[in-house]
Amino acid sequence: MSCPKRANPSMMIQLVPGRLKKPDWLKARTKLPNKRYGEIKNVVRSSGVATVCEEALCPNIGECWGGGTATFMIMGDTCTRACRFCNVNHGRPNALNNDEPKKLAEAVSNMKLDYVVITSVDRDDVEDGGAAHFAECIRAVKKAAPKMLIEVLTPDFQGKKEDIKKVIEAGPHVFAHNVETVSRLQREVRDHRANYEQSLHVLKYVKKISPKMRTKSSIMVGLGEKPEEVDQAMQDLRAIDCDFLTIGQYLQPSAWNLPVKEYVPPDQYEWYKKRGEALGFLYVAAGPYVRSSYKAGEFYIKSIIKKDAAHS
Repeated sequence: MSCPKRANPSMMIQLVPGRLKKPDWLKARTKLPNKRYGEIKNVVRSSGVATVCEEALCPNIGECWGGGTATFMIMGDTCTRACRFCNVNHGRPNALNNDEPKKLAEAVSNMKLDYVVITSVDRDDVEDGGAAHFAECIRAVKKAAPKMLIEVLTPDFQGKKEDIKKVIEAGPHVFAHNVETVSRLQREVRDHRANYEQSLHVLKYVKKISPKMRTKSSIMVGLGEKPEEVDQAMQDLRAIDCDFLTIGQYLQPSAWNLPVKEYVPPDQYEWYKKRGEALGFLYVAAGPYVRSSYKAGEFYIKSIIKKDAAHS
């Protein structure tokens, strides 16, 4: 499968000075709040835990909350890193809340879900990066809801194997960690403490310790990458046996964040999806509003996990 050198230029609309206007096919989606959305919102508010849905201004919040799912963000709402793509607060966070695992488990249980995503900010201020706290949150959710399928989206824990292992041993069903962008753009897009090889190391180590655990990663496009670079990133992820992949459009959340370099057209996402499937990913979600924790993919991933359990 040959890789296109560029997306169709006729589908890119540029404004001056250096800013891009959203094309007609990339319009913000609106989803009217329904009863389930209100229920989720009330649980989130009363639980005292944060969701990445709100903190990261996710464009899918209406779809996900309205459908009865949410991605919880643990270890506070302030990150010790300052990645230029991310809208989460960064700076000096508060101490870890020892009651958070219990509060999270209660919130998840009250939402009556069968699949939950747990993610977190980076906590470089904590000796183990918060790995033990992350693991305790997983165990608390499993105890409160034994049939719950758990996906975690973790920091890189500075690549420390002993810390990554703590999360693995807590037994999530899917271990996700994002490379975020192609190799060439890492230093421009991510905090200097993160890097491409370190992120690949995390996912590779998960498979080494727990070969049957499903792994997942995500790539943002529209930051100036070339299609062949995205293709190489997909190959690099498959080389370490990454199972699931999401690819979505970067959208600038604030003036401080990096500007959008390109609005990637629909046919390019379709190419990425087919290419990823040809490389051997079990599931690829690719589209402008796709994010790493994407509700539309949960049904398929759940079916794979259940098949894994049936054959174990």
